[in-house]
Amino acid sequence: MKLKTVEVNGVTYAEVQDGKPVFVGDDGKDIAFDAPGTAATITRLNGEAKGHRERAEKAEASLKAFEGITDPAAAKKAMETVGNLDAKKLIDAGEVDKVKAEITKSFQAQLDAAEAKAAKLEGDLYGEKIGGAFARSKFAEEKIAVPRHMLQKTYGDAFKIEDGKVVAYDGHGNKIFSRAKPGELADFDEALELLVSADPYKDHILKGQTGAGGGAGQGDAGKGGGKTITRAAFTALAPAEQMAKAREGVTVTD
Repeated sequence: MKLKTVEVNGVTYAEVQDGKPVFVGDDGKDIAFDAPGTAATITRLNGEAKGHRERAEKAEASLKAFEGITDPAAAKKAMETVGNLDAKKLIDAGEVDKVKAEITKSFQAQLDAAEAKAAKLEGDLYGEKIGGAFARSKFAEEKIAVPRHMLQKTYGDAFKIEDGKVVAYDGHGNKIFSRAKPGELADFDEALELLVSADPYKDHILKGQTGAGGGAGQGDAGKGGGKTITRAAFTALAPAEQMAKAREGVTVTD
């Protein structure tokens, strides 16, 4: 490219177009040269070249860790396999989910078995603690007219085992406290006596309370109509029928 000039009064000047010097291209056409724009473009290109060079240097540094690897596909597969190490054992990548599922299944089976065993032990403990308490109850032996299993059927749900101890609850869900020892929970016999005393059918449950006895109201004077049943016949009845008989005021005789 050559600078285009003009001669005025014997003096040669560079031709200017829109404030830009004009050059003649190889094809003979005039070109107004934009020096500031060209400088800005050069600066931009230099910045882009620097960015490309830095990325290339970073890539080269990263690739140094893989020097000597001639099969990238095999290397990638090996890395995926290593990613599936479990308990320091190399497991085939395609079997990981299956192994995990088997481990989960085995653990769940053990957990279910442990829960079933715990439930059975809890049931056995309840049977021994609560059932044994009814069987050994001095209050029941001396004061109750109905069989023990019937008594347990009626009031057994009021007793729970907490911290290895038998704790009684009233019909409102409140713990039953001792009247003899204020501030302390009632023991089994005292709690059972309080529960029976609060039962509207207590006159048919307690010995000597059936019909018109001392303490029975006038309205209770004819309960049961003097009906009786032998203990053997009473014991042969289902618990629900036994309770129904007791509430009818039937007297159990030996």
